[in-house]
Amino acid sequence: MKNFTLLVLLGLILHFSGFSQGKSDVGPIAAKDFTARIIKFYPNPATTIINFEFQKGYDKSYSLQIYNFLGKKVLELNNVLITNQVNLNDFNRGVYIFQLRDKSGKIIESGKFQVSK
Repeated sequence: MKNFTLLVLLGLILHFSGFSQGKSDVGPIAAKDFTARIIKFYPNPATTIINFEFQKGYDKSYSLQIYNFLGKKVLELNNVLITNQVNLNDFNRGVYIFQLRDKSGKIIESGKFQVSK
């Protein structure tokens, strides 16, 4: 009974901390590392280029949008390919957000990457 109570308590702590939902970057391996990603992006941090590569669920009607940390759209790729390479020469140093959207505009996946120059 004591072990069961500890497990329930640990589960509640993880749930309310967001860890179980993949929202936490705590520790060397975060919960989001275990979720299936549609798109892989590398390198991160990036200096001159960043690659976006579909792992599964590719649809040519998807669009990829990149926003700076202030929320301004800095790039949009329509009808993406399985592998997309983005040149970062015109990007300033900082954190950027990407959104993968379907043809209706629904966000399928999002993430962040860093440009370091």
